[in-house]
Amino acid sequence: MIQPTIDLESEILNKGYANVCGVDEVGRGPWAGPVVVGVVCINNRDQFLEGVRDSKSMSEKKRDYFFELIKEKSHGWGIGIVENYDIDKLGLSNSIERAAELALEDLKKRISSDIGYLLIDGNINGFNNFKKELVNKGDSLHYSISAASVIAKVTRDNIMKEYSNIFPEYGFERNVGYGTKEHREALEAIGPCKIHRRSFKPIAKFDFD
Repeated sequence: MIQPTIDLESEILNKGYANVCGVDEVGRGPWAGPVVVGVVCINNRDQFLEGVRDSKSMSEKKRDYFFELIKEKSHGWGIGIVENYDIDKLGLSNSIERAAELALEDLKKRISSDIGYLLIDGNINGFNNFKKELVNKGDSLHYSISAASVIAKVTRDNIMKEYSNIFPEYGFERNVGYGTKEHREALEAIGPCKIHRRSFKPIAKFDFD
């Protein structure tokens, strides 16, 4: 199993940047709920937490454990959330870009220095005013992005658990909005609810009240 390192972040800091901020999104594929972007700001190697990996490769128990530690240990962190109705209006790519902007705005409330350099998982658009690097599979390779993925994943999972109390029929506490067999069967039986993404093909065929 790949263990991300903080080596690239250290190289960037050694070039004179005040901070390195990892950015990752969660919620690109679900049929329901928001998209969430997490950002974690690092300014020295001592903020590295052994055991943090890509959130998809961690158990829920470990993600919950490291969620609080990452927030305590890092120089700063931020979360951006764009809800399903805005995803339907803006489109998915624009919604992820907007969530990333909101995450950076949230981060700025917690740090007094410049954001510095961004390490971004995948290909999130925007950030034209920042020094940045887009990294394929960055959440598996670089600590700050892995930490951001944990922040985003736990935040979104908790949102979906809250929604499961309002809409218990869909099993959101288990599938967190993804298109599982359970979710599909609930849709066929009772149709979609207010947090479903109407613009997504499996949902678009249904009538909404």
